[in-house]
Amino acid sequence: MRDRVRRAAAELGQLLTAAGIGLAGLFLLVLMLISVPAGLVAGVGIPLFVTASRLARRLADLQRRRVGAVLGQPIPSPYPPLPTGLFAQARALVRASATWRDLTWSLCQLVVGVAGAGLGLGLWLTAGQCLVAPLLRVVLPADATFDPVVLELVGRSGPTTWLLVPVGAALVVVAHRVPRPVLVGQARLAAALLEPTAAVALSARVDELTATRTAAVDASAVELRRVERDLHDGAQVRLVAVAMSLGMAEDVIDSDPAAAKALMVEAKAGTGAALSELRDLVRGIHPPVLADRGLPGALQALALGGGIPVELDVRLDRRLTDPVESAAYFAVAEGLTNAIRYSSAHRIQVAVLDEGRVLRIRVRDDGRGGADPTRGTGLRGIRRRLSAFDGTLRVSSPVGGPTVLDMELPCAS
Repeated sequence: MRDRVRRAAAELGQLLTAAGIGLAGLFLLVLMLISVPAGLVAGVGIPLFVTASRLARRLADLQRRRVGAVLGQPIPSPYPPLPTGLFAQARALVRASATWRDLTWSLCQLVVGVAGAGLGLGLWLTAGQCLVAPLLRVVLPADATFDPVVLELVGRSGPTTWLLVPVGAALVVVAHRVPRPVLVGQARLAAALLEPTAAVALSARVDELTATRTAAVDASAVELRRVERDLHDGAQVRLVAVAMSLGMAEDVIDSDPAAAKALMVEAKAGTGAALSELRDLVRGIHPPVLADRGLPGALQALALGGGIPVELDVRLDRRLTDPVESAAYFAVAEGLTNAIRYSSAHRIQVAVLDEGRVLRIRVRDDGRGGADPTRGTGLRGIRRRLSAFDGTLRVSSPVGGPTVLDMELPCAS
């Protein structure tokens, strides 16, 4: 019962918020219309128009977030960055189709928002009056100059007012069920008016692909520099030392066999260390376990070496391409590393599902939450690695947990 009351209050609040957004949109529309004649007064209209338009965009973005909460499909903001300078901004705002679509939405939002709020409030107020109609008949004086609506309609007859009680109960049911479809209808209307046009969506997609490709190239350059640095500072130095030891052993092998033997033992140890460093370097590029056992076996090895219990659920019936397997492996490895180091988790769940065209990966821990993708390099590294394949990363990490990483990696062969 308590949950139903909370839901009814929340939905009524959403209807009132929708009405408030509609009224705010009307106010901004009036400001924009006033800015046209005000433009005749020494340029006063241009700052007014730009300010009202920017506020209207913020209001529309607020509605886009509300639509995403209702429909479960967030609407991206279609606005490109504005240029600098008032005149340039005013020109861009006038030419942008999104500006006029926002104005159309604000007028529609005013109508449907006020109507929805009036319907919701009216149903609850009428239901309340019907339920307490007999009490109102007794409490209100007979010569009252104002009667509630229900008493004005049915009069002050005692039996008639008692007949309103079941009507009020029925209206409570109606008032409880009506707001949800009204909110969904408002959200669908806003989605139709506020979603980006095909041209804007295509332009945004091109910009996104350009950014992801640039990030992939930058990541590859960084990785190449890392490999070069590791080879130069590690294996190369050891191999040079091995060559020097063998050269000195060659010089003294006839005159001092014992010293030559010691130098050769030293060279052998250096060769082993160089091989170990090369194996570590190769493992960082493409782990051998991926080539030997595939992604399921590699993830199982990760889970066993995590130090805390890891529940692994891999539903994969085929071998993926090497780049996809490598990206999935390192994404899961980074997710496990973050959970183990920072979340104080006691259990981690890893699920991998092959849906044919996309590989869905989820890493969930029961830690303290609060993970922020904008801070630290771990989550940014996962996003950058997935973006090279047009993959996505969604992070849900409320304070107190749990933290859930949802990844999508295109893998169509």
